[in-house]
Amino acid sequence: MWADSHCHVPYEGVDVTAVDEALAAGVGRLVSVGTDAAQSAAAIALAGSRPEVWATVGLHPHDAQVGVGTLDPLLSPPGARVVGIGECGLDYHYDHSPRELQREAFAAQVHLAHRHHLTLVIHTRQAWDDTFGILGAEGVPERTVFHCFTGGPDEARRALDLGAWLSFSGIVSFKGAGEVREAARLCPPDRLLVETDSPYLAPVPYRGQPNRPAWVVAVGSAVAEARGEPVAAVEEATWAATAAAFGLSA
Repeated sequence: MWADSHCHVPYEGVDVTAVDEALAAGVGRLVSVGTDAAQSAAAIALAGSRPEVWATVGLHPHDAQVGVGTLDPLLSPPGARVVGIGECGLDYHYDHSPRELQREAFAAQVHLAHRHHLTLVIHTRQAWDDTFGILGAEGVPERTVFHCFTGGPDEARRALDLGAWLSFSGIVSFKGAGEVREAARLCPPDRLLVETDSPYLAPVPYRGQPNRPAWVVAVGSAVAEARGEPVAAVEEATWAATAAAFGLSA
């Protein structure tokens, strides 16, 4: 089956029926990702009610000014269905939070991943050098995922050299995303993940619509085309890699 390594359910028009829809499409694992305390709590609640879903707890760089301390009640201690910290990182494209606060919040969440032995889920946009710099200063958690990978081969190699997983979204299917497809080609199969980031970044042929976890199948098909591999090979590899990246036992 397929695994959606990064989605936001429930969130902005994507409700819990998306899980049933995903299962019907052959998607048997979903990681619902937190972006602030409220969304993280919603992800945890969903994971507690559905065996196909796991949750992360995180503070998106857009909301860095809120403070990482808002996550503490959800991590005291984290429940068994919480498998990651994030998404967290740096977004210098939008700069919705001051960059210094973004860097502080990212470093604090790297620390949380170490402290709780959870996977770190990274969001980085136009901030590669600072992202790698903070990871170098704080230490790379044993399990680290670069979500919605938007870099090219150079950034992919830097991330892989740290032992990280690369997660590819619907962007890999976009006409102008040649460098992302190059990164997907060079990624070892045991470090390869696919995601929807739903409700964002719907893949071809669904562009312009709110994304759905069920459509990770289209993302995987685009990755397979980029790699020149059978779709079934990408399905099998990403299923196993998602389990390894998030320490899933089922």
